[in-house]
Amino acid sequence: MATTIFLFITFFAFLSTPLNNVFANLEGDALFALRRAVTDPGNVLQSWDPTLVDPCTWFHVTCDHDNRVTRLDLGNAKLSGKLVPELGKLERLQYLELYTNNFVGEIPKELGGLKSLVSLDLFHNNLTGPIPSSLSKLSNLKFLRVNNNNLTGRIPRELTKLGNLKILNVSNNNLCGTFPTSGVFSKFTEESFVNNPRIEGPELIGFVRYDSGIGCN
Repeated sequence: MATTIFLFITFFAFLSTPLNNVFANLEGDALFALRRAVTDPGNVLQSWDPTLVDPCTWFHVTCDHDNRVTRLDLGNAKLSGKLVPELGKLERLQYLELYTNNFVGEIPKELGGLKSLVSLDLFHNNLTGPIPSSLSKLSNLKFLRVNNNNLTGRIPRELTKLGNLKILNVSNNNLCGTFPTSGVFSKFTEESFVNNPRIEGPELIGFVRYDSGIGCN
């Protein structure tokens, strides 16, 4: 009996260690995909060495006790390039801080897979395209700041489902149509939406709606 228990414990320990390494490899690959996609004149990503199994040793990366990535702090890092869909693989990521850089292109819809995300800060970049409706899946999200970009299209109505959202800022973009006033959006003032020349005003529930769809794409 004792031999059986010993073998079981040994087998479990054997399995658990490779599993941690698998996650570390997946998350390391995801982060290195970002490094390959950006220009880094200040060498802030110099420590991101793909030959190291554990990305938790890299600068600007924070991990939990399971060596899963929980924070990515790259604000004011002088990075330029595109955000990569692989970032959506960081399942325990809570803080994605990429503000005040020169990122271009669209916000990857894959970021909607970051089910643990609390803060998404992409402000002061040159991002284009729409705000992905997939962000409505981020049920733990408290801070969503994508202001001061070149985002276009409507504000997704699905975002009103984000019951934990405390701070919203989509100002200084080129969004169009109206902004929602239902759900969690009922507590946000017009300051969250200012300086979008094509936004017509708040959505008027029960009255004439601003969403005519003219010139909004």
